[in-house]
Parts: sequence; structure tokens; C-alpha cells
Amino acid sequence: MFRTPDMTITTPETAPTEPISRTATAAVDRPLLRMRWEALTYVHWAVDPVLVAAQLPVGLTPDTFEGAAYVGLIPFRMAGIGLSPAGVPLPQGTFPETNVRTYVVGPDGGRGVYFHSLDITRAAPTAVARLGYQLPYCFAAMRIGTRGPRVGYYTRRRWPEPRGASSRLIVEVGERLTPDETTPLDDFLSARWSLYAAAPSGAILRALVDHDPWPLRHAAIAVLEDELTAAAGYHLDRAAPDHVRYGGDVDVRVGPPRRVG
Repeated sequence: MFRTPDMTITTPETAPTEPISRTATAAVDRPLLRMRWEALTYVHWAVDPVLVAAQLPVGLTPDTFEGAAYVGLIPFRMAGIGLSPAGVPLPQGTFPETNVRTYVVGPDGGRGVYFHSLDITRAAPTAVARLGYQLPYCFAAMRIGTRGPRVGYYTRRRWPEPRGASSRLIVEVGERLTPDETTPLDDFLSARWSLYAAAPSGAILRALVDHDPWPLRHAAIAVLEDELTAAAGYHLDRAAPDHVRYGGDVDVRVGPPRRVG
């Protein structure tokens, strides 16, 4: 069940119980999955929370920064994904990914990521993630390339609809941010330590995420031609994003999904 634009947004019964922290708010000591996220770029637009609320399952509320919700286009390379603690690598465990996401407060008062879509190039992981974590993975043609300080990402969706929706992004990567240069908005968007999803029954699931702090870098957009945010329901009326950073690489541990609402 999803909210329609004319439904009233209600706040959670409790305020977020988690701080915005550059380090994981809870260690994942017994991860279900291990992986590495590489060459990750953050591109974000500030949007009206009403628009985000209309796209969320009941039980999740938009998390906001200075009154604005944020929608992100996040391309990167997923590397070496494997089952833990045995460390068994999954077949086809390295591939590009582009996700469209927003930030939410769960019924348990936690802060996390909600994915509208996750495009990858592997059919088998698409099915596993859809079944195991109830995440909207999509099958796509993708590639990532580098030339000097520039990193380029290309995505074209194959399944499901809208087939052919594409995204082309080239960013010029700059110097690493110093602690003084890292803003509260950088932390709000990048320091996220869980993901939320909705089961077919309507139950809200949460999985904890643990990794070292992001080595954020300055980044500037050279090319941006995107249809994936529109495919997720966000018809942004301007081309220029409000926030761009290069995240780099981190080793990641993901806990099992647990029902929280």
C-alpha cells in the first residue's frame, strides 16, 4: 500500500532515535552479506517531502534536512559480494549498480535508506535480492569507465518497465574533503547505517549496514542525462542537482532483514 499525493503526512509516533553519525551506529557482528562498494558517486536533489511521502509504503516517513527531503542517483560498482560468515562468494558477485533512493524514518524510530530502484547487470542477484531483502532490483545494461580524474557511468534498463530508461553521468573527481569541509548535509546523505523495505504483506523490514566512514571527495558534474529518477516517480523540473560528492570505496557488512513494523 502506498500513499497518494492527497493523503496527509503524519509524523512517526517517536522522533528518530538515531543520530547522524559518520561511523556506524550499530556494529554488524554477524553479517549475512559482505561486499565492497567501489567508485561510488552521490548525486542528490532536494524535493518536497510530500512528493517523497507519496512514493513510500505505509510505515515509513521521509527524513528531512532543513525541511527538505532528498532523492539520490547513486552509481557505483558492487564487488566481491558473498555470504557471511563463511565468506562464500556468490556467482556473478561483481557488477555495476545504479540506484535511486531516498531517506526515511522507520516505525522503530531508526534512520535509513529506502530504495525506489536498483539497476544491475546480473539476472541471478536480481532475483535473490528481490526475494531475500524485498528490494526492487532491476536488470540493466551498464558500464563504468575512468579517464584521468573523470568517472563515467551508463545504465539502460532491460527489465522491468519502463524498459529503455537510461542514465548517463560523468563526474570530475577532486580532492578529498577535510573534516572541516564535510558539511552536515554530507553526513545526512552519506552516513546511513540501515536500509528499509516493505514485504508483500505490508510489513516493514530493516537491515543494518556497517562500514568505515566514507572517504568523501569533491566532485563536479560534466554530463548528466537521467531518466531513472523519473522512472521512480520524481519528475525533477531542473537539471542541476543540489548536492554532488564522490564517495570512493568501502568494505561493507550487511545484517539480515528484520521486521520492525
